[in-house]
Amino acid sequence: MPPNDDIVFTSRATLRIPHFPPSSSHSSFRFCFRNLASQFDQSCNSIFQFIDSVKKGSKLTHFNHSIPHLWPPALPFGASKKLTQQENSVNRRASWTWGAMFVSKSPLICSASMSLIQSGVSNKSDSGHCTEHSGRRRGMEDKSTGFVGKSSLLCSASLALTRSDESSQSGGSESKELPQKGYSAGRLDEERVLISEVLVRNKDGEELERKDLEMEVLTALKASRPNSALTVREVQEDVHRIINSGYFYSCIPVAVDTRDGIRLIFQVEPNQEFRGLVCEGANVLPAKFLEEAFREGYGKVVNLRHLDDVISSINSWYGERGLFGRVSAVDILSGGILSLQVSEAEVNNISIRFLDKKTGEPISGNTRPETILRQLTTKKGQVYSMLQGKRDAETVLTMGIMEDVSIIPQPAADAGKVDILMNVVERPSGGFSAGGGLSCGTTGGGGPLAALIGSFAYSHRNLFGRNQKLHVSLERGQVDFTFRINYTDPWIEGDDKRTSRTIMVQNSRTPGTLVHGGSNLTIGRVTAGLEFNRPIRPTWSGTGGLYFQRAGARDEQGNPIIMDNIKCPLTASGNADDNMLLAKLEGVYTGSGDHGSSMFVLSMEQGLPFLPEWLCFNRVNARARTSMEVGPSQLLLSLSGGHVVGKFCPHEAFAIGGTNSVRGYEEGAVGSGRSYTVGCGEISFPLFAPVEGVLFADYGTDLGSGSTVPGDPAGARMKPGSGYGYGFGIRLDSPLGPLRLEYAFNDKGAKRFHFGVGHRN
Repeated sequence: MPPNDDIVFTSRATLRIPHFPPSSSHSSFRFCFRNLASQFDQSCNSIFQFIDSVKKGSKLTHFNHSIPHLWPPALPFGASKKLTQQENSVNRRASWTWGAMFVSKSPLICSASMSLIQSGVSNKSDSGHCTEHSGRRRGMEDKSTGFVGKSSLLCSASLALTRSDESSQSGGSESKELPQKGYSAGRLDEERVLISEVLVRNKDGEELERKDLEMEVLTALKASRPNSALTVREVQEDVHRIINSGYFYSCIPVAVDTRDGIRLIFQVEPNQEFRGLVCEGANVLPAKFLEEAFREGYGKVVNLRHLDDVISSINSWYGERGLFGRVSAVDILSGGILSLQVSEAEVNNISIRFLDKKTGEPISGNTRPETILRQLTTKKGQVYSMLQGKRDAETVLTMGIMEDVSIIPQPAADAGKVDILMNVVERPSGGFSAGGGLSCGTTGGGGPLAALIGSFAYSHRNLFGRNQKLHVSLERGQVDFTFRINYTDPWIEGDDKRTSRTIMVQNSRTPGTLVHGGSNLTIGRVTAGLEFNRPIRPTWSGTGGLYFQRAGARDEQGNPIIMDNIKCPLTASGNADDNMLLAKLEGVYTGSGDHGSSMFVLSMEQGLPFLPEWLCFNRVNARARTSMEVGPSQLLLSLSGGHVVGKFCPHEAFAIGGTNSVRGYEEGAVGSGRSYTVGCGEISFPLFAPVEGVLFADYGTDLGSGSTVPGDPAGARMKPGSGYGYGFGIRLDSPLGPLRLEYAFNDKGAKRFHFGVGHRN
């Protein structure tokens, strides 16, 4: 057999599938030989004339059990289908109907055929063909065909024995036939004929050249054995088994009378040898996949069962990827070339329909359709993928302006294409929110408003129908205060890289105790900036921005100060405020996006001294996280670190210790420095839904850099610079995120409760 490497594969995207009905099924391909018996039973009332008399003239009638063109079955898209075998320049095409194959001047002595006889015609035929026969033929007179009731359609079976010389001498004259008696289908099936010999021959009555194919036939036979009495149904079932082996295009059972008894011959026509493949219409199916699927059968006789498995694997390839594509037709061309036609449904049009939340009726939406369409990865002309459509629906939901999204593929007017209809239900675009209260922990003066805490916010999710967002918020606490205006365009118009733009203005006041503990001071910051974000790869994104910040320390009355209570400087410039222009670059890697998935963040900020008094420094910060399953528990490991070079504000030093750092210590109590490293290990395990338990251990150090911070605020407050903590806790899932309650011990023997909302940073 030639080596498999000689196989030639070509691909042409030429076929277009026709319009498919809405009720189409995605059932797998099944070859016609699997449905052969049922088709025959429905058409002929399960009657097969195994033995027939020699008809008038020199022509013998054979029942042709060749494989009809029933494969492939109806496709989801109504694609046309055909199975054609050409051999020795003779084109044989099987049709959808059954019929007999007529062979002129057969050299065989006896023939088997099926005849459908109407009652009237059968009567006339019987009356004109009664002749004497000798020997075995006389023994068959009682089994000749006649009438059965008054059925309008009768099927007869008979054994006609004609010597070869008689057949040749008869020429165009009438041949002699026995009187026949009619039999019902049930009686015919029960009638048995003794078979003395079973042979396998080709369509011309000669021995098969390939003995392995002869063995396939003999192996398939169950009832047809030498010296056995067979019924018509048993022979029919053996013929079905031969066809079901997949190696043969047709099979004709022929009974021949010999002096030793009746010889049963199965005339088979093998399929061609597979010599090459031509694939049309496969736009997305990889050529390598086709090579591997068909390589095993190269140089061998085409086996329809194996071909069925290959077709199923191709259809499975489309199904696993959610693609609308299937094999629609297979042709066996002359020379053993297999022609494979694949039907792939291309996207013809994508439309958006807004629905009312209550009634479900179509309405006019506030969002521009192009704002939604540009979020979709499904484009016109692509082969439609259900998985890709599902991801597109999820992407539209993440815009934050839709309450419900569904995608419905529909048949297009153009045959072989599909229209995509996206139904969306919009959320309210914007609104106000507010909350407030009184704090009883207020110290010092400030009047009656000093104890007032609260928040007020206005947000709009869909400005101008372009999914642009505006958020204005005011928050006032006992010590801190924040006013923020944030405008975000999640996708800049005209950009094909999905770049977002954010403009931010903020005025804030936060406690300064993380670095300068023991002082009742706050850090005031006024910040304005512009930031751009862009996805780089599916799991990577990049951010670049430019910010201006003015920062300084304030006492309890809001007056600027430059020294804390132990005479440590609070600014780098020595002025009341430090000014800086920051250029920021950040890269983020996220796995699946879940808290337990891997994550890595690397950011860098560079101070640009456009004016002499502006600060110049470089700050690098990195965070990494990974997790693994340990039985029913989950092990989470995280590591963070950073370093600052240059002239920077003392209150911007890295603070170590606290709920999101080293537990068991107060916020910033371990140390503060130019450099730091914090590592954490956690094991979480389920207790009862929605509560889980956790064991943890943390370690943090400033790497000996605390004294390099201007004024050495950590050394002045006797902070150790390094430390560890460990403990246990519980976590409760809530709409706000996990609620964390933890009890920790540190290396100094101190114990402390920690409460937090959300996952650790």
